[in-house]
Amino acid sequence: MLPSLLAACLVLLVGGLLGRRVPLLTRYSIPAPIVGGLIFALLGLLAERAAGLGITFDTSAKAPFLLLFFAAIGLTADLAVLRQGGARLVRFLIALFPFLLAQDALGVAMARLLDLHPVLGLVAGSITLVGGHGTGAAYAERFAEEHDILGVMGLTMTSATIGLILGGIIGGPVAERLIRRIAPPEATIAPADGGVVGGPVSTPVTATSFISSLAAALAAVVAGQALGSAFEGAAITVPGFLWCLIVGLIIRNGASAIGVHLHDAASELIGSVCLSLFLTWTMMTLHLVDVVHMAGPLLIILAAQTILVAAWATWVTFPALGRDYESAIIAGAFCGFGMGATATAVANMQALTRRHGPAPQAFVVVPISGAFFIDLMNLAVLTFFLLPGFIVSGG
Repeated sequence: MLPSLLAACLVLLVGGLLGRRVPLLTRYSIPAPIVGGLIFALLGLLAERAAGLGITFDTSAKAPFLLLFFAAIGLTADLAVLRQGGARLVRFLIALFPFLLAQDALGVAMARLLDLHPVLGLVAGSITLVGGHGTGAAYAERFAEEHDILGVMGLTMTSATIGLILGGIIGGPVAERLIRRIAPPEATIAPADGGVVGGPVSTPVTATSFISSLAAALAAVVAGQALGSAFEGAAITVPGFLWCLIVGLIIRNGASAIGVHLHDAASELIGSVCLSLFLTWTMMTLHLVDVVHMAGPLLIILAAQTILVAAWATWVTFPALGRDYESAIIAGAFCGFGMGATATAVANMQALTRRHGPAPQAFVVVPISGAFFIDLMNLAVLTFFLLPGFIVSGG
């Protein structure tokens, strides 16, 4: 595992270096994991095609990094801030639900236009673009069994992967354009080691504060996994990462209630590092040969979805949330949210706030929406589209 972790760190550093040195990447705040990981994947594709060299990595630590990221989100979720952003959270969810309907309607319409099975429109819709790889894999198994669609798992993983890339690419430009329309707060550039993520840093991170936050994050992951196993057979399945976030939130606010205060900057640093490594690992292990082979009509549908997400973020989400700086940051996150799941959305926000300054409500609204509400909303929308005779009869 350690050689793979070293490779991920080096790729992330290269992505960060290019992000700071290449004006186009800097201007549009493209996240370092997307830059470095995609370049590495392209080099891997060239090596495989030119010399027949295949590169494999141990990805066993990738999932724990994602769980630690969500645990850290919980550790920085101050309920007082959540109450302050309550109205913004409600407006965000109101803007999100019809988007899910529009995304799946567009996917099904494009699939029919391209003479594909209509459920592939859902695969290139909210199943993978909002649900991510995990949700996509679950539905792919169902579609393979019920509709006998060959290669649906590969198409699902390809759609989720391309969506992750596009979500990380378009979020920065959309938000930067909106920020230029308004008068943003005085820029607070975060230090290169990850200080400011969602809010200002009051005191430096020390070894003690870092270990305390790391212990709390690990406790949230351990407890979250235990709760996930305990409720595995429940009527409503709660994703494992959600349990980690919930436990982290309880630890943070429970500790504050008894006068014990975790260091927010340390928790934010842990979350930022874990998210960056998770996304880098995901990007650098892409097998682009498979992506190229399966692209075809799928790319046409995803191109249409990209236009929809960018337009919705600009003309629906941004106005609905108040047309201010926080709204612009959330609009950039919405692009990652609508194309590449919550992790990409937060990566977009981190890249933007490092350049323009903190957006504390955005770092509560988006992760809480992604963890608590999006899966339920997506399930409701997909259940509607998969009603017998609604779209399947056209396959």
